[in-house]
Amino acid sequence: MRQADFDGRGSCIRWTETPGEEPARVYVHGLGALSAVYHAHIAARPELAGRRSLFVDLPGHGISDRPRHFGYTLEEHADALAAALDAAGLTGAELVAHSMGGTVAVVLAHRRPDLVSRLVLTEANLDPEPPPTAGSSSIASYGEDAFVNGGHARVLETVGPVWAATMRLADPRALHRSATGLWRGSNPPAREILEGLPVDRVYLQGELSGELAGRQALEASGVRVVTVPGAGHNVMFDNPDAFAAAVAGPR
Repeated sequence: MRQADFDGRGSCIRWTETPGEEPARVYVHGLGALSAVYHAHIAARPELAGRRSLFVDLPGHGISDRPRHFGYTLEEHADALAAALDAAGLTGAELVAHSMGGTVAVVLAHRRPDLVSRLVLTEANLDPEPPPTAGSSSIASYGEDAFVNGGHARVLETVGPVWAATMRLADPRALHRSATGLWRGSNPPAREILEGLPVDRVYLQGELSGELAGRQALEASGVRVVTVPGAGHNVMFDNPDAFAAAVAGPR
């Protein structure tokens, strides 16, 4: 396990990694999740093995620290992720990022373009104010103290066993602030950033999640949008073959 200070006050973002060739692949989880749980089985597949792979837990999640003074905005998460990549000695990494992690990865590519050479995004949140059915909206609908003092437990009872298994490991206050930051979005908006990035960009949308809003504009900007059959929001679990193929890229 490795770590890096992300706030100048001794709080650390942590990750595990496997050795291999560069450019490294950096796997980034979504809201209330962990990177290794969602991605280690993908990184180990034969078509992806042999590449240096990092599994980073964002602040407030998994094995990373969860300082109360931290804001957990998208920009702050991106800067913390940059601290990890800097400490790991990376430039031009491929980021494989899910949901909120995808939004963080887009913001990182905007703020630190030297760190990112490719983005593989799985149902990343591209717009602020997601619909009420979105998990982040459900969490953000609580006040912070109300969520910490009861709301977190109530949400865990409703989200299903897969998400609850990792959400219960996230700090409730950090989870709420992260959800609120995701609901507010980034400045400029993640969709606008993504459409203007000069790197290779792939966006995976689960077939069961419905049509991706703004797909035509994304494709016109050079984003390769892939609808993954038989998959919902967690494409890496629902259709790992298609997910791994997208990460591996054209051959």
